[in-house]
Amino acid sequence: MDGNSKAAKYRNISIIGDGGMATVLAILLCEKRRETKHEIRMWGYDRRQLDDIEQRRENKKFLPGYKIPKALIFELDDARIMADADLIVSAVPCQFMRNVWSRLKDYVPSDVPVVSVAKGIENDTLLRPTQILADVLGEVIGTPYGERITRFVALSGPTIADELARKLPATACVASSDEELARRIQHTFNCPWLRVYTNTDIVGVELAAACKNIIAIAAGIIDGVGAGDNAKAALLTRGLAEIARLGLAMGAQPQTFAGLAGLGDLVTTCISPKGRNRSLGERIGKGQTLQQAQNATESVVEGVATCKSVVALASRHDVEMPITQAVYEVLFEDKPVRKAIDELMSRKLKAESR
Repeated sequence: MDGNSKAAKYRNISIIGDGGMATVLAILLCEKRRETKHEIRMWGYDRRQLDDIEQRRENKKFLPGYKIPKALIFELDDARIMADADLIVSAVPCQFMRNVWSRLKDYVPSDVPVVSVAKGIENDTLLRPTQILADVLGEVIGTPYGERITRFVALSGPTIADELARKLPATACVASSDEELARRIQHTFNCPWLRVYTNTDIVGVELAAACKNIIAIAAGIIDGVGAGDNAKAALLTRGLAEIARLGLAMGAQPQTFAGLAGLGDLVTTCISPKGRNRSLGERIGKGQTLQQAQNATESVVEGVATCKSVVALASRHDVEMPITQAVYEVLFEDKPVRKAIDELMSRKLKAESR
């Protein structure tokens, strides 16, 4: 079966969410529609926001400056967005997924794959995005971190929405324990400016995607206080080490953290001036409170809530994550940034491999 026939399996694709990533994926899929004959539909939680996007044919709030193809269909009705769908994309921020999918669950076809592009860990439950979907839809199978949930797929990697909209070259990976499903999703999203790889380590891919946002907040703080490039390089390197430690403790594969969802996404998120998490950290490094830094953007900064979840996961699995802990103390315990940096620099000396 060639790439086009694989992609053509999904004729009706429903996108749940109306943020930047939802919009750019809708644009990408509409571009591919010429060869695949997809019907692409978008649903949003906020009727006024979705109406505004439809009328303007532009997402002024989350992805300004890019026209949305006429082929994209906007659907406000909960039942109709799911009717005849043979692929669903969940582009809802992690902490809002449970409410949105609880609202939609009665209309979701039981045999349709769901691709999640969220990057976070749910507070309280400490579930990854695909686990939240499985939990809400009543399909969790096996142990909490080693389950084989073949219907749910994670799409992740260094994919800044604005750059995708500009058709700049980018890469991503599709993670699923079902390799054939991953290949079908791979062909669905692959295009001349987005090269998509497959990965069977959904645990590692989703953990890396969540944790990198916390390190990106720290990278922004480094930028805000002017700590320099040496400090930022050290932060990324040691940050990746602690992400991998948590991942291995939870059953992930070590090579995942050197790949697109690990190192690739971490680098992009920590250096891009458009990164929401890095930008929030920079504002904090320059003296703003967490509330002030959050008020400066309309977008959800996933790393803030995820930081609480990852600290709890690290405690549960007895994993040392000093950078994540330092970010938590700066964000939620009012620890001065300079004190947090000094404490990280004065920790007990050890081998790099530990």
